[in-house]
Amino acid sequence: MDMGMELLWQSTGIANIVWGQLLMMLVGALLIYLAIAKKFEPLLLLPIGFGAILSNIPLAGIGGPDGLLGHIYHVGIETGVFPLLIFMGVGALTDFSALIAMPSTLLLGAAAQFGIFVTLLGALALNLIPGFEFTLADASAIAIIGGAD
Repeated sequence: MDMGMELLWQSTGIANIVWGQLLMMLVGALLIYLAIAKKFEPLLLLPIGFGAILSNIPLAGIGGPDGLLGHIYHVGIETGVFPLLIFMGVGALTDFSALIAMPSTLLLGAAAQFGIFVTLLGALALNLIPGFEFTLADASAIAIIGGAD
């Protein structure tokens, strides 16, 4: 009986936990608390907190390439599905009440898009000056990053 209990204890994750895993699980719990109770960026902190806890469970293999998080990484990040879902979710959360109340603010959004287009053309026009060699991809990155800022 005593040997069986010791064998059971050694096979659990609690017996094999190290202080780094415990610390990261506490950090994950803190992130979940901040997301739910304090409402600090819940769309970011809640999944990060769950990921921190899940990937640090000892002997579970959840964080490995064949574990749950490994499969989620392969399906969502390597294929590029997660950014699409994030942008769709942010678009669904958009509040248009200010735009409906004051339709003239539509011009601000249009001006930002126009700024991106003008910045793209400006970056491409810099190719006429010796020493500048921007490809279309380079000019697009410059326009997207700096155009609406």
